[in-house]
Formats: sequence, structure tokens, C-alpha cells
Amino acid sequence: MGDRGTSNDSEVTDFILVGFRVRPELHILLFLLFLLVYAMILLGNVGMMTIIITDSQLNTPMYFFLGNLSFINLFYSSVIAPKAMVNFWSESKSISFAGCVTQLFLFALFIVAEGFLLAAMAYDRFIAICNPLLYSVQMSARLCTQLVAGSYLCGCISSVLQTSMTFTLSFCGSRAIDHFYCDARPLQRLSCSDLFIYRIISFSLSSIIILPTIISIIISYLYIISTVLKIHSSEGRKKAFSTCSSHLGVLSVLYGAGIFMYLTPDRFPELSKVASLCYTLVTPMVNPLIYSLRNKDVKEALRKILEEKIPLFNFMLTVT
Repeated sequence: MGDRGTSNDSEVTDFILVGFRVRPELHILLFLLFLLVYAMILLGNVGMMTIIITDSQLNTPMYFFLGNLSFINLFYSSVIAPKAMVNFWSESKSISFAGCVTQLFLFALFIVAEGFLLAAMAYDRFIAICNPLLYSVQMSARLCTQLVAGSYLCGCISSVLQTSMTFTLSFCGSRAIDHFYCDARPLQRLSCSDLFIYRIISFSLSSIIILPTIISIIISYLYIISTVLKIHSSEGRKKAFSTCSSHLGVLSVLYGAGIFMYLTPDRFPELSKVASLCYTLVTPMVNPLIYSLRNKDVKEALRKILEEKIPLFNFMLTVT
């Protein structure tokens, strides 16, 4: 393990992930909780991707985006959860310098990509509700692929900039990161560099990323609300709003937790950790539930798969 008292950032070989400041006997409980949540993330998101890939009736833009959302949720939770669970049992709780760089890079890539993908999904709902007759023409396979590829590209560019800026700082104090994963904000607290320019660039980068996605989402939903209110039948309005409710639920959890975390003062790091749990583990866990429990197409596709793959399930359906 690297010397914690050095002032030369080139000598940094590892960091310490402090994690949650709880009594040691609670680490087992936290491990089991993380294990349960991560198992549900794997089951839900792998299951969602499998359903979308195998059922030809789900070969639509909305489910193409949803499949990519499940992939993103699965990947960035896998960047965080396994290492956190290992550290509940580890005495050193260390992470190598390269491992910390990799964790920050991958998490930043996929969390930003998710923001842009959710904006693309809002645009998809806007076209479906406001221009239903032109939906298949406007939301072509080519455009959908471009929107998803653009989301990953924006995530990659943002992540390269964020990670390179963070790890060019000098770390001359403690190596103990007061968090359960490598994130930019707790890493800043370890730096002895002048953070003024860094914070200006970081704020500008965040604004460039967040503002376009939020504006596009707001504009899409303003048009959606305007169109839905013009529908005369209450059943029609209910059906139109139901297609957006799942998306709005995911948006609320992701952006709500993110805003809460980054607006929380540095003197309350434990609150930041709780907020981080919402979008690193809770959001990837609940997203498949939100989209499947309220979606008849997904339920029907799941029923078909169970009938084909599990004879006992098919037998029980026949008996009933």
C-alpha cells in the first residue's frame, strides 16, 4: 500500500474506500443487503433484456431503448456493487489507483449515457403520443440506433474529461476516500491542488450534460401534456398518461437522487452515500419492476417464455 503521507501524486498506488461508518457487526447485514439488491438487479435487468431480445413483438423503438437502459443499469451497478461487497469483509478496504480510475471512468460513462438515453425515451414518447400516424416513419431503426450510439458517445466523452481532470489533481493527504466507491466529489476532498479552475470546468461540463437532457425532457412532456389534455375521453387520457408514467418514475428517482447528492454540503458525507445508493443500486433494481409491472406487453412476453422454458409452469396453467 502506498505511503499516505507523501505529497507526490505519482507515488499514489492505492486508495482506501471507507464505506459506511457503522459498527463492524453491521457489515454482515450490509453485505447481505447489497447481495440481495445486486441479485435482484441481475435477475431484473438480464431478464428484461432476454424478454426484449427473444420476443419479436417487442421489436419496437420503445423496447429498443428499454433494453439499452437495462444494459446500462446492469453495467454501472456491476462497477459498484461487487467491490463494495468485498470491502465489507476486507480489513484493508483498498482499491488500486488503476482500479479507482477504472471505476470512476465506467460509472461516469454509463450514468451520463443513461441521462441522454432517458431524454431519447422522452422524445420517443413525444412522437408516439403527439404524432402517432408518423411514429414508425420518424422513429426509424436508423434514428433509434443513432440516438443510442450518441448517448454512449456523450457518456464516453464526458467520462474521459471528468476522469482525466480528477486524476491530474495532486493527492498529498490521506488516501481514505469517504465513500463506498471512487467518485469525483470525495476524491476532491483528498486533493491539495487549487480546485478553483477544476470546479469551474466541472460545473461547466455538468451544465453542458444536464441542461440539454432536462430541457429536451421538459419540452417533450409539455407537448405530451398539451396533446393529452385535448383528448376528450377520460379513458384515452388515462391510456396516454400510462405510457409515460413508468418513464417519469425512473426520471424522478435518478435526477432526484443526483440533485440531492450534489447539493448536500460536504460536511454531511453520510447523506451523500445514502443518495448515491438510490441511483447506483436502487434505480437499477426498480427500473425493470417499474417497466414490467405496468406493461401488458412485457407481462405477456414473460408468460410465453415461462410456458416454453418451464414445463411445470405450463402444466399449472393447463390445470387452472
